[in-house]
Amino acid sequence: MAKKIVIAIDGYSSCGKSTFAKTIAKELGYIYIDSGAMYRAVTLYSMRKGYILNGIPDDKRITGELNRINIEFLYNPASGEFETHLNSENVEREIRSIDVSSYVSPVSTIPQVRTKLVALQRQIGLSKGIVMDGRDIGTVVFPEAELKIFMTASVDIRAKRRYDELTGKGIVVDFEDVRQNIIARDITDENRDISPLRRADDAIILDNSRMTVEQQMEWVRGIIEKKINES
Repeated sequence: MAKKIVIAIDGYSSCGKSTFAKTIAKELGYIYIDSGAMYRAVTLYSMRKGYILNGIPDDKRITGELNRINIEFLYNPASGEFETHLNSENVEREIRSIDVSSYVSPVSTIPQVRTKLVALQRQIGLSKGIVMDGRDIGTVVFPEAELKIFMTASVDIRAKRRYDELTGKGIVVDFEDVRQNIIARDITDENRDISPLRRADDAIILDNSRMTVEQQMEWVRGIIEKKINES
């Protein structure tokens, strides 16, 4: 039996990290963990509680609620995917809304939130055989991951992908609002004090602006095989 490795995928928002990571996980029989969904779930919880006012998170109140927040990834046979559950409620659809997207970056900069979720992510990864995507997986969560990939794509292409994803789910949004949201998130992610978005020194860059998912898989298969053989 081949050895299992940890595959860390980082990059900008709406680069298709989740789709790419899910496809890799299915092909390898690995567990897929959507780290971004964890931060989105905390953001949704905070919004519901009224802890985000005028776009500004109340750090103290959110921190005080962390022990009341339980996040799980449960397999849904209907969709064939692991979906996000917040305190036993399936919130997979709601956490993808434009409102949650607008607030997830500032919530994710709260040190206590990151500490809690990073600890949970590391615990999940102890047995290896996982693919995890996010903003700081290869730099903070799994700096020793056997394979690190940093994904990027042009802003317009990322906005179109995000717009198509939302409208495909029946969510009514304006394309320019989606585009501006992505630009704002890039700025926030790159400049936050805690775990800013950056490429790990040993990460392989994947610009998938003009690549289909299958083309990305063709690109990565040989890399994965090499890393598994080296481990």
